[in-house]
Amino acid sequence: MKRLLALLATAATGLGLTAVASPQAAAATGCRVDYTVTSQWQGGFQAGVKVTNLGDPVSGWTLNMAMPDAGQKLVQGWNATWSQSGSTVSAAGLDWNRTLATGASADLGFVGSFTGSNPKPTSFTLNGVTCTGSITDPPTDPPTDPPATGTPVGINGQLKVCGVNLCNQYNRPIQLRGMSTHGIQWFSKCYNNASLDALATDWKSDLFRVAMYVQEQGYETDPAGFTSRVNSLVDMAEARGMYAVIDFHTLTPGDPNHNLDRAKTFFRSVATRNADKKNVIYEIANEPNGVSWTAIKDYAEQVIPVIRAADPDAVIIVGTRGWSSLGVSDGSNESEIVNNPVNATNIMYAFHFYAASHKDNYRATVSRAASRLPLFVSEFGTVSATGGGAVDRASSIAWLDLLDQLKISYANWTYSDANEGSAAFKPGTCDGTDYSGSGVLTESGALIKSRISTADDFPTS
Repeated sequence: MKRLLALLATAATGLGLTAVASPQAAAATGCRVDYTVTSQWQGGFQAGVKVTNLGDPVSGWTLNMAMPDAGQKLVQGWNATWSQSGSTVSAAGLDWNRTLATGASADLGFVGSFTGSNPKPTSFTLNGVTCTGSITDPPTDPPTDPPATGTPVGINGQLKVCGVNLCNQYNRPIQLRGMSTHGIQWFSKCYNNASLDALATDWKSDLFRVAMYVQEQGYETDPAGFTSRVNSLVDMAEARGMYAVIDFHTLTPGDPNHNLDRAKTFFRSVATRNADKKNVIYEIANEPNGVSWTAIKDYAEQVIPVIRAADPDAVIIVGTRGWSSLGVSDGSNESEIVNNPVNATNIMYAFHFYAASHKDNYRATVSRAASRLPLFVSEFGTVSATGGGAVDRASSIAWLDLLDQLKISYANWTYSDANEGSAAFKPGTCDGTDYSGSGVLTESGALIKSRISTADDFPTS
């Protein structure tokens, strides 16, 4: 039920709210806050907060939300710097959204905990000025389009990023588990009706990542042909109820800006063609390397608008520094992204690892970063970073347990019969039709299939 709050300045004074804006921040002269509880569970909830400036332009702002008591606790938030003092929850604008022109809005959100019943804000102030607003409780009715099938796409529908999580049509965090192709220019014979039937029904995979190399005999040699092949694989995944990650597989050279024009052309085409599909996720740069985060961010902020112009709803994955290691492989960490995020919404950041090469310090980074950034492990291997060598079973299991715990989605490298340790199938498998029997699996394939094929836990309420 939607309740309009008539919020008076006298009420704010009584609750002891004060502005904590920076000295240079302009005073707001009118504002509105739309507070929506997007989902709620026992002892916890998630809320979206839309702040609209109705007065003169504001440069630098802080929103205060007064709660009836201190029983509600801020857990984490996004698109602002969040804090809590007693019963007041505050959000301060970041560099990229700190200026609000007249009529402009900022979309924020946070996850909170509570004891007893979930208290709602009793008033809002922006730079000390009381705002009008509304509060919307979680929907009690099921979605208008209930899932028609039990497939991953049928249950979860159109995905979105909510806070640091990947969420389904019910606004509930989910984890997708699946496989990545090898380069489709080399292993095209591995991706056919029989192999995708096995992936969907026997492996019970939630997603299928299509690795389209740009160089290395890939897209640049035949843009129309590779675009068509990607679209065909997206259709095949859709027909089986799996999500499809369209991977613009940039590797050498490592600066994605080298392929900026190609990326714009490719993503304009596939986004226009697949805009009405619910199963498509776009990965705009596989493994940036030898390049700064600033350069990667600049690339992302040029490519994302091209996708959004055609497909405004799909989730987009942005590669990170150091072969998508959040910068760890370059001696950095996630702080450079936390302090300078991509100026876009509904995006996630890629993290890649190879279990025999990337261990405790990488896992520590992911554990820490997962509370600040929406992460998607769009590629990982059970072996060394070369893609070969022996399976490191202990490290692989430690990684998979961590990803399960944090509800981070993943795609394993690779659903192929390449003559390397990371391949799921023994060499020669793709010359036949059997992709289900244990006899065709490598050690890596058997381990990953045993994890992927366990039952999913997709919440629907």
